[in-house]
Amino acid sequence: MHHAPILRTLLALGLLAAIAGASGCTDEDASPIPTRVTTPTATATAQATATAVPAATATPAAPEATPSPDATSTPTTATSDTAATPRPTEAPFTVRFEEVFEGREFDRPVELGVYPVGPAGSGPGLFVAEQEGRVLVLHPDRDDAVELLDIRDQVSRAGNEEGLLSVALDPQFDETGSLWVYYSVRGTPRMTRLSRFTVDLADPLRVEPGSELVVLEVEQPYSNHNGGAIRFGPDGMLYLGYGDGGSGGDPRGHGQNLAALLGSIIRIDVREASPAAPYAIPADNPFIGVAGARPEIWAYGLRNPWRMDFDPETGALWAADVGQQEVEEIDRIERGGNYGWNILEGTRCFQPSSGCDPTGTVLPVAEYGHNLGCSVTGGVVYRGEAIPALVGHYLFADYCSGRLWALPVDGGAILELDRLPGEVASFGTDADGEVYVLTFGGAVLRIVP
Repeated sequence: MHHAPILRTLLALGLLAAIAGASGCTDEDASPIPTRVTTPTATATAQATATAVPAATATPAAPEATPSPDATSTPTTATSDTAATPRPTEAPFTVRFEEVFEGREFDRPVELGVYPVGPAGSGPGLFVAEQEGRVLVLHPDRDDAVELLDIRDQVSRAGNEEGLLSVALDPQFDETGSLWVYYSVRGTPRMTRLSRFTVDLADPLRVEPGSELVVLEVEQPYSNHNGGAIRFGPDGMLYLGYGDGGSGGDPRGHGQNLAALLGSIIRIDVREASPAAPYAIPADNPFIGVAGARPEIWAYGLRNPWRMDFDPETGALWAADVGQQEVEEIDRIERGGNYGWNILEGTRCFQPSSGCDPTGTVLPVAEYGHNLGCSVTGGVVYRGEAIPALVGHYLFADYCSGRLWALPVDGGAILELDRLPGEVASFGTDADGEVYVLTFGGAVLRIVP
């Protein structure tokens, strides 16, 4: 998630004002617009060489699944760190933020999504997941809430970035009742867990007792950089983003290590998940048959992907990768792509600090420096109807400064929409594609015209 040691480093460098609660960053000489990166046209196959560091452990995979016909793209790779900086551009329209569930404060909300029914049969409703380990079901027009899931006794909150980090409904939820969760596990060794719970379809506000199926566990060497967004793609596969395992600077070398799941986005088939075969490897995953590589990996070279989402119209996967000391980045995730960490931080050399070789890496779509914030929070591509001017824009924000930006997915100037109150933790959408913002100040906000 968001790295407290980074903030201490930035304070020492004088790049941030004192941060307390929702206070933000200094604005001296700051253009309020992130950099859109110009991607070179040269292409190459992502390097598949794994460094000799210990691999993270995981539940063994089941036999291969049927390939997806849509996952055929190859990555565009970086050959330089040239970036085009657009002029500061304010949005030619205005938006405002409307508090939903007014009067209700959530305990560090990290996920919001559509739920088929709301309290007392109203619906469709929304679910909100809290980092402490609860999932609540609510309706925007009602005051009550139903506690769908409470796993606080299983969830570790020993570290600021540990907890219940993501929740997703199965694409066939109406038939399967499958509720997928990703969380930090209480106890030792330190690990994160992907699990499936089963909802009683006759009473969809009730999770079946004892229904948890542990699908995948990965040991975490540190308490930070757990990533964790669960997303189902248009191909029906489950995608999960892992951070590099934590500390700072990727000391275990996970980012460029294809033998480890940490520092990657994985893609697995959970349609037939069972205790004997918790998941299968899609036959068109890019690193099947590569010596030493984990076949679950879809893309790698990531530091801490904090929120990712599929564009509901194009199927493109967008992710925000939290930076180390200087750069926050937005990536469009491609099959087999190497996103550079820890050779690169954004488009800049990280290790070594100069003269690095970015060959075989994919440049971010956009990036911004720590004069504008401290930690990127990824969002969603807007495909709603309430704000026509926002259609086709990827919305993202900064956790510290609260700046909210809109990046046109087809090119064009990046717009600054406004500043959000509180620490911006996550985004979500409702059944109509309208966008909600979750803040650690406790409020859930809806973006409206």
